[in-house]
Amino acid sequence: MVGVLASVVIAVVATAVIWKGSGLLERSAESLSRYYGLPAAVHGAVVVAVGSSFPELSSVVISTLLHSEFSLGVGAIVGSAIFNLLVIPALSALASTRLEATRDIVHKDAQFYIISILVLFIVFALGATYVPGGTNEAAILTPTLAVLPLATYAVYVFLHQQDVSEHAVDESFDVDPLREWGALLLSLAVIAVGVEGLVRAALNFGAAFDTPPFLWGLTVIAAGTSLPDAFISVRAARNGESVTSLTNVLGSNTFNLLVAIPVGVLLAGSATINFLTAIPTMGFLAFATFVFIVFTRTHLVLTDAEAYGFLGLYALFLLWMTLESTGVIETVRGI
Repeated sequence: MVGVLASVVIAVVATAVIWKGSGLLERSAESLSRYYGLPAAVHGAVVVAVGSSFPELSSVVISTLLHSEFSLGVGAIVGSAIFNLLVIPALSALASTRLEATRDIVHKDAQFYIISILVLFIVFALGATYVPGGTNEAAILTPTLAVLPLATYAVYVFLHQQDVSEHAVDESFDVDPLREWGALLLSLAVIAVGVEGLVRAALNFGAAFDTPPFLWGLTVIAAGTSLPDAFISVRAARNGESVTSLTNVLGSNTFNLLVAIPVGVLLAGSATINFLTAIPTMGFLAFATFVFIVFTRTHLVLTDAEAYGFLGLYALFLLWMTLESTGVIETVRGI
């Protein structure tokens, strides 16, 4: 019990550290985006999303290199993606008077995110069927396979770069770029320290309750590392910046799936995931994405009722994973 309580304290402190780093990240990213004249959609989908996705990227790197638990990092990525899609828009809608979407968000960012899910699933399937040694229980990811999602993300950045080329720069904004870049790097370092604490707490929880690391990646690490996204999106929604709030969620998820997981594979040389577990969890992620698109497309406004629907769906996901991990139900093979 003492070990569990200590792990809870570590998780809380680590989450607070990530929260502090996310605040510094938001301020520096906002200043740099305005300095370089980036439009709101690009600011949310690329600059803020990449920065606020650093906790998820760190979770993959730290769990793989320091703890040899690649599945923990993958669980954090998938769990964070589900958290971002369901919890963050809900909190943003409830915290603002009116959370509005645009057709570009629904027809470009959201649809490209669906493509990213499909690409990653194809990579997993290839690792299970075409890589020597791969089976339906063990998908082996190689650096060659990691190139496919990275190339897809390069296309995503290129599309947003085209938006920047057509955007008029506001030259009246004065900022010291070197100072802001320094603040940005400092915020990333602070977040990395917090993520290491979360990973250690998750591993302790797994050992104490005799449950697989993947579960704690889906829940504890996913929620903790998603705080930068939640902090930035909710604050943007309160300030009436609905576009930044929603594109940050989709851009962050796209980065996590197409960059964070491949980077972990490249650092490790190769990595193995349980394909039987990946299928249903990524299936739920795809379902959550379709729900997100439908809800945001209806009148291009996310209502309070729809927000509570998001939260209810996330609660069902947590209940499902908990029952699976405790052996009460067995609809997912491999947990």
